[in-house]
Amino acid sequence: MLKPYVSITKPGIIFGNLISVAGGFFLASQGSVDGMLFLATVIGIALVIASGCVFNNYIDRDIDRLMERTQGRVTVQGLISPGITLAYGSVLGIAGFLVLALGTNALATLFALLGFVVYVGLYSLYLKRHSVYGTLVGSLSGAAPPVVGYCAVSGQFDLGALTLLLIFCLWQMPHSYAIAIFRYQDYRAASIPVLPVTHGVRAAKHYIFWYILAFLGATLMLTLAGYAGYGYFAVAAAMGLYWLVMALRGYRTGDDRVWAKKVFIFSIFTITALSIMMSIDFQVTDTEVLMTSLR
Repeated sequence: MLKPYVSITKPGIIFGNLISVAGGFFLASQGSVDGMLFLATVIGIALVIASGCVFNNYIDRDIDRLMERTQGRVTVQGLISPGITLAYGSVLGIAGFLVLALGTNALATLFALLGFVVYVGLYSLYLKRHSVYGTLVGSLSGAAPPVVGYCAVSGQFDLGALTLLLIFCLWQMPHSYAIAIFRYQDYRAASIPVLPVTHGVRAAKHYIFWYILAFLGATLMLTLAGYAGYGYFAVAAAMGLYWLVMALRGYRTGDDRVWAKKVFIFSIFTITALSIMMSIDFQVTDTEVLMTSLR
């Protein structure tokens, strides 16, 4: 009975985003972790993401019928009515924003709201169906969770928060284009104007390469700007360079789907590794050292 209500929130997406939330939170915490603040941040953003996924399922139920990978979703199968789906998504969203507003700060709550509005309002309702730039705009919503985690601790949007936003926005692009190549027939069947469908797979490969190169540069900036340590730097460099090599292999592959699936899977390993490393290999600022010595 509860399974459809869990499934419609896309637990895998929630879990993946919570790893990035933790990365931003622990990076900003610099070893001084507020357990209650972390709990409020995680619960609040999880509820907001769940709400966004529920609304996305509601909005996409017509095109989901046309795509092989989404034909089993509960909204397509009619396991939850449209009215209940909307009510469920609304309750999750209200609860999530309340938790963030009461348990974190205004800036963290604002970025959660920004991510929600971009994902549900701009991407799901319009751009996904009408513009090749939907992926680019939608990347902002995928980059919001780590920024929420960071701002929940710092209370400010500084260079560290901006770098996180840039890293995760850039990561979203090759990650999403790889999915679109791997699931090319699905996207074409549903007439979704993703880059591989509108401009061709080869053009998408070019973009994948350049976005990964930009992503690599952004990830290293977290250390160069003094926020993450050299262990993080080493992992970011190694993962980014290997991902770049994988992108180059796409020009010689005989099977685009197999190659794209590998690029997609490695993208998940990459962002997970970076989120973990920024959680444990941060650089303590001079101000933090001084405050600790005065306690």
